[in-house]
Amino acid sequence: MTDVPRDGEADQADLRAPSLMYGMAAVKVVFILALLRLFAGPMTKDFFDEELISMPTWEWALCSLTPGILVFLARRPQDWAWLADERNFLRIPLSFYFLYGLAFAVFQGVWILWISVAASVGAFVGIRYLNSREAAHDH
Repeated sequence: MTDVPRDGEADQADLRAPSLMYGMAAVKVVFILALLRLFAGPMTKDFFDEELISMPTWEWALCSLTPGILVFLARRPQDWAWLADERNFLRIPLSFYFLYGLAFAVFQGVWILWISVAASVGAFVGIRYLNSREAAHDH
């Protein structure tokens, strides 16, 4: 097999790059919103002497799905190579979602946060798999 792209493959790769760029931007925006949501509860306690917003639960589980979706969408080798600069950043929100989800699922008994833990572990496994597949492809 040759590594030379066919006519349709080159056009498809050009079309997928902007969608991956938007996907990475969505991961970043959702992560910033998740952090703001996380700190909104303690801030309302400080400002108003009562907690107006509780700690995140189901919305945290939803936010934790975004990096995994991006990893799934970038499963093709050329798409994964395009995300080479952003891979280290992907580990930051995944670690944060995992640690928060695990801590509150175990210690507070918030069972819906197990979705966050599972999504984070799945995305970490996906990243590891795609990295190993890329390393095997290079040799």
